Amino acid sequence: MKLLFVSNLFPDATEPYRGLDNVTLLHHLTERWEIRVLAVRPAWRSRAWQPREMDQKFAPQYVPTPYIPKVGSRWNHRIMARNLRERLRELRRQFAFDVVLSSWIFPDSCAIAELSQKLDFPFVAIAQGSDVHQYLRVPVRREIITRLLPSASGVVTRSGELARLLAEAGVARERLHPIYNGVDLDLFRPSDKAAARRELGLPLDAPIILQVGNFYQIKNPLIPPIALTQMRSERFKAPPVVVMVGGGDLEKDVRQFAERSSVADRVILPGRTNAQGVARYMQAADLLSLTSANEGVPNVILEAFASGLPVVASKAGGIPEVHPGDDFGRLVSPIEPSSFATAFEETLLSPPPTERMRNHALQFSWQRAANEYHELLCQARR
Repeated sequence: MKLLFVSNLFPDATEPYRGLDNVTLLHHLTERWEIRVLAVRPAWRSRAWQPREMDQKFAPQYVPTPYIPKVGSRWNHRIMARNLRERLRELRRQFAFDVVLSSWIFPDSCAIAELSQKLDFPFVAIAQGSDVHQYLRVPVRREIITRLLPSASGVVTRSGELARLLAEAGVARERLHPIYNGVDLDLFRPSDKAAARRELGLPLDAPIILQVGNFYQIKNPLIPPIALTQMRSERFKAPPVVVMVGGGDLEKDVRQFAERSSVADRVILPGRTNAQGVARYMQAADLLSLTSANEGVPNVILEAFASGLPVVASKAGGIPEVHPGDDFGRLVSPIEPSSFATAFEETLLSPPPTERMRNHALQFSWQRAANEYHELLCQARR
């Protein structure tokens, strides 16, 4: 069986973390599917994009596609469809794919929807999170999504909450299939905390609050350092430390706040790292913080539980679907620094057993996810 994956969310050598959940899924599908990739890039001209060595088996073609921010909402899916049309036709002659899997509903999956009608092929779409939470609020995009997405054989949502939102928008419930991502249970696992801290150059005695992710507005990256200033440090043997792994638009703001605050020496920003690096930071930490205003089901929560870490997260989006509550950390509402400060203190002072989190994570394997995708893709074949 032959599968074509089309999305902007696929990594390359310069952006190795882009679409990691998608490429991990593809690697787990290779036992049953021969796979090729068209990786869309929002660019006006071609560049020398190269795949990561491990992804060369997919023979990815990187396709530059003009993208018009904001005012281009009415046309971006059509621009992408026009850019992909001949590429798809040529690839189909060389690689007679049975079905297309597309991730990111606008413009990517909407472009594939238009092409599927013209070129007559079945496709399955993946709704990631922000492409639902944010784009359904934009009237033009909402109209396009709800008009084109029903032509998919199925729509995978990364959480039940995303399925609910799409159903409320008008997508038929029978086409919606919530499938949680998996987690690498061999990589993300408990380990010697002191050894991990020595390796990473982190304080040996301080409680460590870890945040992992992009420094974007919707992620609220200023909350952890602000909450740190509000925590009662005298309750701990050593003052708590915040470690924020990642980067993005608001990184400068976080650095400036930390430098001006009373906790400048207790906010550590090591930058981006790969999955192995994230796993090591989790083995060094005492809890994971997730402060997003909205999410699907973020993999970082599953990775933390697999590592034996309690999670203090905003009670938003699909997070409560995989976070059982106070026995596994805290679900925080409202999403503000003082609420997180209290939740950090309570969890650090009375942490749940490592084994409880690890056992909870065992149900979220990538093989389980791949099996569910395989079944859906087989149903989509004509």
